[in-house]
Amino acid sequence: MNIKDLLIKDAMIMDLQATDKQSAIDEMVEKMFAVGRITDIDTYKKGILAREAQTSTGLGDGIAMPHAKNAAVKEATVLFAKSKNGVDYEALDGQPTYLFFMIAAPEGANDTHLQALAQLSRLLIDPTFVDKLKAANTPDEVQELFQKAEEAKAAEEAAEQQEQVIADNRRYIVAVTACPTGIAHTYMAEDALKKKAKEMGVDIKVETNGSEGIKNRLSAEDIARADGVIIAADKKVEMNRFDGKSLVNRPVSDGIRKPEELINEALSGKAPIFHGDGQQSTDDHSAEGTVGQRIYKDLMNGVSHMLPFVIGGGIAIALSFLIDQFMGVPQDQLAKLGNYNEVASWFNQIGSAAFGFMLPVLAGFIASSIADRPGLVVGFAAGALANAGGAGFLGALLGGFLAGYVVIFLRKIFKGLPKSLEGIKTILFYPVFGLIITGLLMLVINVPMKVINDALNSFLTGLSGTNAALLGALLAGMMATDLGGPINKAAYVFGTATLASTVADGGSVVMAAVMAGGMVPPLAIFVATRLFKNKFTKDQQDAGLTNIVMGLSFVTEGSIPFAAADPLRAIPSFIVGSAVTGGLVGAFGIKLLAPHGGIFVVFLLSQPLLYLLFILVGSVLSGIIFGILKKEVRSK
Repeated sequence: MNIKDLLIKDAMIMDLQATDKQSAIDEMVEKMFAVGRITDIDTYKKGILAREAQTSTGLGDGIAMPHAKNAAVKEATVLFAKSKNGVDYEALDGQPTYLFFMIAAPEGANDTHLQALAQLSRLLIDPTFVDKLKAANTPDEVQELFQKAEEAKAAEEAAEQQEQVIADNRRYIVAVTACPTGIAHTYMAEDALKKKAKEMGVDIKVETNGSEGIKNRLSAEDIARADGVIIAADKKVEMNRFDGKSLVNRPVSDGIRKPEELINEALSGKAPIFHGDGQQSTDDHSAEGTVGQRIYKDLMNGVSHMLPFVIGGGIAIALSFLIDQFMGVPQDQLAKLGNYNEVASWFNQIGSAAFGFMLPVLAGFIASSIADRPGLVVGFAAGALANAGGAGFLGALLGGFLAGYVVIFLRKIFKGLPKSLEGIKTILFYPVFGLIITGLLMLVINVPMKVINDALNSFLTGLSGTNAALLGALLAGMMATDLGGPINKAAYVFGTATLASTVADGGSVVMAAVMAGGMVPPLAIFVATRLFKNKFTKDQQDAGLTNIVMGLSFVTEGSIPFAAADPLRAIPSFIVGSAVTGGLVGAFGIKLLAPHGGIFVVFLLSQPLLYLLFILVGSVLSGIIFGILKKEVRSK
């Protein structure tokens, strides 16, 4: 039943005289009786008041819907009333009520009043429609407004039904996006794929494997319905569920920069068919792209799990030094800096506990990426042995790969075992033999790796002047080369690896250069969009404002949309500014105790003001170069 059929002109009050709730009800009920819609005023009013006793029907926003269903009602009716000055109707928001819809339903009306309430509620959600009702002066205007609103609603519902029919016949793909840190690339690839799919008229569902875990997880029904699968990831994702599907496996950066190419390939029918092994994850490690892609994904799986330990532990240790410096340490006790005062010692212990897991976690998750769960324990042991043997980060990295492939080797060895022993392979044979074989190999590998690690630490500790400036420029420039891609991650991982051996000396110059280099590109975007407004669209100028927050927070990926849109001008500009900043940081020997945080860890720098000045110099330089090189936006 339509509202316009219930809303009769005779039962309208265009200038309600009542000033309080009781008199408003009396006035509307009497009008209902006067137009012959109810037979008994007292009986109908009792129904209205009984409903008001439960909860006020003054819904708020100036609207009330008193209603009753009883034997006094002759015919279903909606009475419309309007108050110019407003009525104190005890509304839920405590504000005056201006529009009233009194609904009367006969006793056997099959919930007509509830249907009318539902339809009215849907229409009155629109504030524009409500404003028009408030401005209406005659019953004819009110009826016309409701008729047009219901026609528009019906057209909208018909369009939605048609859209659903079209959607049911559209091509459909699913995708997974993931990057090592799970902060920026993961979600930027998701947005790029969704936006391009909408433009192409393709339905898509994207699962993100980000820092907060798996979101929008693909169901078995989603995968079964899909015409193709896109994996845009730089770390291990759950693959076996895509068994038998046409699958495109690319780096996460392709999801950001080449979404149309990935979607077309997934739908072409020419993408390779993925084959799993029926287990939770595939044992066929070779099925996941080229050798280089597999190595990178395995490494990034270890790095992505290691980083929270490095960042959390590193900052806690750094705070212990900051607390001791603030509370004071005697000159002859400076060797105990970070452990001298009890509060500082607590922070140091907490940070050291987390930091101590860094190498085992790195190696463990590299190994688990290669050999799934059986590789985890072997990899952890390899990382712990590398740590104990002085082989450091490089030893743990090598140990992780070694552990993973030892387990793969054991799988092949034990492949022919009877099925009765199948259940104990994972919990007995793989961990025991894997630990023994990998442990013995690590005892051998630790010797040369310790020599390399000690030499590298000595080199980094002794860096000063020209050498430090060159290394700082190189690593900072790498941070701007692919903005969160493999080169950027290599520089960042190298920087974090130097922290463990430099904490006692006040921090790492390398880490300081790396973070400064990563902060420059987004800040350069901000500078360019402010100084060269005629070369950027309004949307780009707005995005430039958000980049100042990303830059100060050390989120290099904020500059990716600009780099993707104009790589030949943007990336060289970023590299120049980042390299200059990194070189200055290295030349002045500025040290950083924290592995992340941007401006929020500025007090953990040895020379914070100078550091911020160098970042400003590099950002302005990059921004000016980018602005000069970029072409003006053509007005349409």
